[in-house]
Amino acid sequence: QVQLVESGGGLVQAGVSLRLSCAASGRTFSRHVMGWFRQAPGKEREFVAAASWGGRYTYYADSVKGRFTISRDNAKNTVDLQMNSLKPEDTAVYYCAAANTYSYTTTPALYDYWGQGTQVTVSS
Repeated sequence: QVQLVESGGGLVQAGVSLRLSCAASGRTFSRHVMGWFRQAPGKEREFVAAASWGGRYTYYADSVKGRFTISRDNAKNTVDLQMNSLKPEDTAVYYCAAANTYSYTTTPALYDYWGQGTQVTVSS
């Protein structure tokens, strides 16, 4: 069992940076692929980024590649999402998720645990 709690969301202007954090509980955190997803009003939940068990391998949606960076610290049971050069289209509720799998996945249904979400609003 893994419980996830996100923090760090807020209202920012376009072009600035924001860092989201996700704190996890549970002894098996290091054996989960960790992902970040987002969901804007009226839209489906979409993949943003994922990190492999040890964090060596990371994966990004094309829309955030080069602007967002996912990182994890298995000693602290945390996974962060550094978001730079934010755009209004990045506005969404951001969710941290854990998948009990070795291979990364972009499919929300394959993630086993979810946080409650944190709102990110980017104004133009």
